Amino acid sequence: MLLPGPSGCFDANASAGTGLPSDSTPKKIQLPPICNGVPILPTMKRSILLAASLLATISTLTTALAVGTGASFEGPIGLQLYSLRGIFTRSLPDGIAQAAKFGIHDVELAGLYNQTPDKLRQMLTAAGLNPVSGHVSYERLTQDTEAVAQEAKALGLKYIGTAWIPHKGSFDAAQAHAAAAALNHAGEILAKSGIRCFDHCHGYEFEPGAAGPDTLAMDILLKETNPKFVTFQMDILWITYPGQDPATWLAKYPGRWELIHLKDLKKGVETGKHTGGTDPNNDVALGTGQMNWPKILKAAKASGVKYYFIEDESASSVEQIPQTLKFLEQVKF
Repeated sequence: MLLPGPSGCFDANASAGTGLPSDSTPKKIQLPPICNGVPILPTMKRSILLAASLLATISTLTTALAVGTGASFEGPIGLQLYSLRGIFTRSLPDGIAQAAKFGIHDVELAGLYNQTPDKLRQMLTAAGLNPVSGHVSYERLTQDTEAVAQEAKALGLKYIGTAWIPHKGSFDAAQAHAAAAALNHAGEILAKSGIRCFDHCHGYEFEPGAAGPDTLAMDILLKETNPKFVTFQMDILWITYPGQDPATWLAKYPGRWELIHLKDLKKGVETGKHTGGTDPNNDVALGTGQMNWPKILKAAKASGVKYYFIEDESASSVEQIPQTLKFLEQVKF
C-alpha cells in the first residue's frame, strides 16, 4: 500500500505492510517515490538540485554586480571618468583599471584621451566598462555635430552633451534663447544616429533677474528645447550651490532630466553663488555634505531619471568614491 506524502506524493518504500506471511522474508526492492503520478528518479532529483543551485548562484552574482545599489536606490549607477582625470592624464590604462576596480560598469567620458573612438571603446569594454554618455565642448556639439555623432556612435554612446554654454556676463534671456535653438538643431542631427543630445547645468543658469523678472535662464532652456531631441543632465552640486532645490526642479520638469551627476557639497560652504565655479575639494562623499539625498533620490526616481553618474572632482576621489557607493547601497527613502 502506498502511503500519501505531502502535496500528493507517495513513497512506495514506506508501506503499512508487505502483504506476505510473517515467516516469509521479502526481497527488498527500492521503488522511486511518486509525485502526482510521476516517479521521481534519482537523475531527476540531481537535475532539480542542480537547477536550484544555478539559480541561487545567478541571483548571488546579480546582487554582487549591482554595486552602489540597494533596497531604495536601484540605479543604474555609473562614473564620470573626469573624477579620475589625474590618473588618466598620467596613464590611460591605469585610469581604466582604477575605474574598473570600483566595480562600476557604466561610465561617462570626458574626452578621447588621445585615442580613436574605436580604440578607446575597445580598451573600456576589455576592462568591463560600458561607455554610455560623453561630454564635448558646446562649440563642437553645435557646430561640428555630424563629426560628434560619428564619434559617439563609434564609442557606443547613448548620450552626448556639453557641460558649459559659453556666455558673456550673466547668462541672460537672449543667450538662453540662442542656446536652446542651437541645442535643438544639434539634437535633431544626433537623433538620426540614435543618440540623445543633452545640456549639463552648471549654476550660472539660475541667476535671479538675469533672464528677466519672472523666469530663470534654466526655465528658458527647458521650455524651449524639444524633448524629442534634447534632454538635460542635472548636476546636484550645481543646483544646490546657486541656492536651488534639486527635488523641486526634478518635480517641476518631469521626464526632462534623463541623466544626473551625483555630487555632494562640503558642509559650511556658502551657497547662492552663480559663478559656475567652486573649489573642487568642496566635493565630498555622498552623505557627508549638505544635500538631502533621500529627498533628492526619491524625486529623481519619480521624475524618470535613467542614468546616475558619480562625479567627484576632489583630490580625494579615489578614497571617496567607495564611500559614496556604500552610502547609495544603504540610503533609505
